[in-house]
Amino acid sequence: MRLWEVISRPKGTVRAPVRQTQVDQQCSDLALYQFQTCPFCIKVRQEMCRLSLNIERRDAQKDGKNRTDLIQGFGQPKVPCLRITDPAGSTQWLVESGAIIAYLRGRFASD
Repeated sequence: MRLWEVISRPKGTVRAPVRQTQVDQQCSDLALYQFQTCPFCIKVRQEMCRLSLNIERRDAQKDGKNRTDLIQGFGQPKVPCLRITDPAGSTQWLVESGAIIAYLRGRFASD
């Protein structure tokens, strides 16, 4: 699965350097809880690559702290799960690959 992910990796969106810096700053408030070989997580990572998003990836399968954080924040160890923190510090948890991809496209695809 990981090999397929690397082979089929899409080309990323090319933005002006200033705009990419702004997108990177916006991505600092996001974290993807994921398993390396989960096909739904791979779909989300492929979309992150296509949109050139530098979102922190947190392995919730092998890293006990990340798994605990996911369970405490979302309530269960379900992946993929996108943690969204707004400027006020409030946290929202978004699950299901389709919903995460729709959110990322809605927020970043207009560039």
